[in-house]
Amino acid sequence: MLNIEIEREMDGRWIAEVPAIPGVLAYGATPEQAIAKVEILALRVLADRLEHGEEMPSLDGLFAAA
Repeated sequence: MLNIEIEREMDGRWIAEVPAIPGVLAYGATPEQAIAKVEILALRVLADRLEHGEEMPSLDGLFAAA
């Protein structure tokens, strides 16, 4: 499971970050928007790393098959 940290900036924007993936952060007008954007970015970064055989955090618990 990848944790998301979120906080409000002084200018009123919200910033969300995935600490386990350096550089993965996104701004939004609302907390929900910032979270949605950072989730999308995290998936893009993980897919790129996987495709290029780069080191990445464990994906255990990220997906579940039914």
